Amino acid sequence: MASNTLDPDEILEEMPESPETEGKPAASEQGSEPGQISDQTERAAETSEDEGQALEEKIADLEARLAEAEKKAEEYLDGWRRTQASFENFRKRTEAERAEWRSNANADLLARLLPILDDFRRAFEAVPAEYQEDPWLEGLRLVQRKLEALLRAENVTPIEIQPGDLFDPRYHEAVLYQEVEGFDEGQVVAEVERGHLLGERVLRPSLVVVAKAPAQPAEPATESADEEESTPQAGDDAPEAAS
Repeated sequence: MASNTLDPDEILEEMPESPETEGKPAASEQGSEPGQISDQTERAAETSEDEGQALEEKIADLEARLAEAEKKAEEYLDGWRRTQASFENFRKRTEAERAEWRSNANADLLARLLPILDDFRRAFEAVPAEYQEDPWLEGLRLVQRKLEALLRAENVTPIEIQPGDLFDPRYHEAVLYQEVEGFDEGQVVAEVERGHLLGERVLRPSLVVVAKAPAQPAEPATESADEEESTPQAGDDAPEAAS
């Protein structure tokens, strides 16, 4: 005959859970939960610290790279500025050389035109008075005025000089020094050939006659020298001995 005695474990398994114990973890689980949370917190803190350190290292590396890039950029900019300045100086120097070359070429050509202008001037000065109003002479004067206008357009101007002006070796060339009454030494007496300027540069100096100081008169002979010359030598006037 089977026994009707129930096993205590079976009774416990069949008993429903009470509302108070429902949803609560077992005692063994409750006892291990604080330790697990502490370990997780420490691991999270260590992970956060490692990530922060890695981030700081990355930021430091980026800052170093940025500083290096800025340094190189400054070097490149400085090199570009130097190259730009060198090119600008080269351009200015080249333009100045070209301008000087053109000026020299023009100066040579304009200097060759000046004798023609001198010939016109001397020719008109030599024309007799009765021919001054002839139409053909007016035509020649028109050619002269056109030549003078051409020279003015090229910035060629005559060197103005008047008798009595001081001789200036920068603009004048002396062809003769002579004593002239009414002029002091170093004054211009007359202009032989007109000079011209190309801008501020002397294209051809003025040929002039310059006054010089009068020669000093010879000093008179001293009285002692005159007396010596007038005194007869001993024996010159002595009477001849009787024969």
